[in-house]
Amino acid sequence: MNSKYTNKLRSSGMRPTRQRIKICEILFDREHTFHFSINDLAEIVKNNAKEKIALATIYNTVHLLTKKGYLKEISINSDKSYFDTNTSSHHHFFDEETSKLIDLDNEYVDPINIRKNIPGKKVKSIEVLVKIDNDNQNQK
Repeated sequence: MNSKYTNKLRSSGMRPTRQRIKICEILFDREHTFHFSINDLAEIVKNNAKEKIALATIYNTVHLLTKKGYLKEISINSDKSYFDTNTSSHHHFFDEETSKLIDLDNEYVDPINIRKNIPGKKVKSIEVLVKIDNDNQNQK
C-alpha cells in the first residue's frame, strides 16, 4: 500500500483500505490542481478502479480529507460544491456553462478591503469566486 496515502488517511481518522488509497491516488497523483464534484470523482473512480467503490466511501473519504485540510471545499451555491486539491488561499472562476472551476491566481485580483468586523471573530481568508458564462453580445 502507498505509505504516503496511508498516513494521510490515518491522520484523517480513516482506515487505509484499498478503496480509500485508490481514491487518494486519483486525487493526489497529479501534476496540476484538480477541481471536482463528488459526482465527477465517482465517475473517474468507476472508470479507473479495478473494484467497485461505493459512493458513500467516496463521499466520506472526500469530506474527511477536507476536514483534515488535504482538500478545500468551494461552495458554488446551496446545491453545488466542488473540491480542490490546491488548499492554498486563491481565487476561482466558475464557468456556469461548462460547470468548470478554474484557478484565478491572487496576482490578478487587487487587494480586498473588508471594512466591517464581527465581534470575537477574525478574517481567516478572503477567496473570490467569479462566475462567468458566454459573452452573448459577441455571438449576435
